[in-house]
Amino acid sequence: MELKNKVALVTGGASGLGQATVETFVEKGAKVVILDINKDNANKIIEELGDDNVMFVSTNIMEEPPVINAINEIKDKFGSLHIAVNCAGTGYPGRILGKEAPHPLDAFQFIINLNLVGTFNVMRLSAELMDKNEPDNKGEKGVIINTASVAGYEGQIGQSAYSASKAGVIGLTLTAARDLARHAVRVCTIAPGIFDTPLMQLAPDKVRDPLLESTQFPHRFGQPKEFAELAVHIVENTYLNGETIRLDSGMRMKPR
Repeated sequence: MELKNKVALVTGGASGLGQATVETFVEKGAKVVILDINKDNANKIIEELGDDNVMFVSTNIMEEPPVINAINEIKDKFGSLHIAVNCAGTGYPGRILGKEAPHPLDAFQFIINLNLVGTFNVMRLSAELMDKNEPDNKGEKGVIINTASVAGYEGQIGQSAYSASKAGVIGLTLTAARDLARHAVRVCTIAPGIFDTPLMQLAPDKVRDPLLESTQFPHRFGQPKEFAELAVHIVENTYLNGETIRLDSGMRMKPR
């Protein structure tokens, strides 16, 4: 699918990997809708890229009504939706048995709800609108790209909630692709390694340095633009479907 003149939504599009995806999609000629809760950052992006190219809808992706509202706003403004990229998510550090008490159940539930349930929520409602598209010259109606993590394969000590949520996204990928195949909607997942995002920049050296050591080549943190470029390739390569792609320089996470 070509990005030019297509409509895309990006959850978590107001910062980090999502912001890079928004910027790169606009460079390719797409109209992009940011679904996020960070209004200030989203408005800065709109000022930079132009309100003809980018729209913001404040959205709690963990709940059904806000996402339905966002999809309806996209339909009203643009008439259609072709691409959905799920970048919204976060982590929570905590061992299953901590020094003071077991891992808080509400924290585990929150991470699962945001990273996994939120992804599924946006995916299912986006697919419903994509299904109304006329197939393009390659026969497809839409593309969905979810974001997992290498932690979904090799979770570190203290990452039980985050790893479980991202493993869920990985496990959802092929099933979703099979479910949506008859609707001509492709589904792929990107599993990033360590990227130079604002969240990673806040991490202390004792956290950053061991992660950097596990990278192979190139021996550095990934750049958000590289994530965005892979998202572009997934959209444009019609034969990519049902696949989770590691984007990690060949790193493998150590236990800590």
